Amino acid sequence: MTFLRPKFTHPDLPKNKIGYTKKDYEGSLSTLCAGCGHDSISAAIAEACFEMDVQPHRVAKLSGIGCSSKTPAYFLGNSHGFNSVHGRMPSVATGANLANKDLLYFGVSGDGDSASIGMGQFVHAIRRNLNMVYIVMNNGCYGLTKGQDSATADEGSKSKSGHVNPFQAIDMASLAVELGATFVGQSFSGDKTQLIPLIKAAMLHQGFAFINVISPCVTFNNNVGSTKSYDFVREHVAATGTVDFVPEMETITTEYNEGTDAIITMHDGSKLALHKLANSWNPEDRIAAASSLQTARAEGKILTGLLYIHTGFQDLHQTLGTCKKPLNTLSTEELCPGNTVLQSINAGLR
Repeated sequence: MTFLRPKFTHPDLPKNKIGYTKKDYEGSLSTLCAGCGHDSISAAIAEACFEMDVQPHRVAKLSGIGCSSKTPAYFLGNSHGFNSVHGRMPSVATGANLANKDLLYFGVSGDGDSASIGMGQFVHAIRRNLNMVYIVMNNGCYGLTKGQDSATADEGSKSKSGHVNPFQAIDMASLAVELGATFVGQSFSGDKTQLIPLIKAAMLHQGFAFINVISPCVTFNNNVGSTKSYDFVREHVAATGTVDFVPEMETITTEYNEGTDAIITMHDGSKLALHKLANSWNPEDRIAAASSLQTARAEGKILTGLLYIHTGFQDLHQTLGTCKKPLNTLSTEELCPGNTVLQSINAGLR
């Protein structure tokens, strides 16, 4: 048995603006369970990168431990990748980003990897506003170790074994808003129409872009009584609105019969168009986002879409005042300025 995809490529496959086909954004064949929501998220990431004309070698994928953390092998096979230890992906991402800020960083994690052992790492990556896309594939259980409840399993949710979870859940999206993440989205692995534009916008956000994706575990947490099952999520989704990502220089042609539109300008001039189903929804109002998440939770609903965005914040490099060039491009002369400069620095420390 092989996990490698066949090398044959149809000559008429459509290409993006830089000449790549969708096949160029694939990875090895998935070894996850058939129907796993994680594979849908991997496909959404690959589709977003294809549509955004991203050069695969300009992407760095980082992960920890868990079913979700295996997925970077299944998309963008020609990109940089690092599979770290359990819960420590944010530290590795921070170090890599500080060394080379010119890459596009995808951090892929799970509810165990980020909401339990890696919680402290997750908190400080947000606090530092690390410029990366951080995706949590949230299934409410530990799929690699036979489906025990994770910290995001809802109180009263029933596992496949019949066990009812007695503890309150950690709401990753609410936590991200509370901690000050500058981009917070929430989606469902079965809704690629919503998820792909969210990923595209997150890729262009200058700062920490967090997307919590409810991703049912078909083997251990897709039963009646689970609040992370396909049926439950489909029946309890409440969207903030329809998200459209409009690349720079293209005309926004979206029209709606009711509600209002919020047009958010990204750092490169691209537009994120959010059609608000509720006239009062403001994706740039952090307090309103936190309140809406709690209201939806109290009503037993899962609020999806772009929940909060703030484009006026400094990322980690801007805060630290790092050099403008990646460290691996610095010349010997730049790294060693000479004895006169070093003497001046030393004199200033006396």
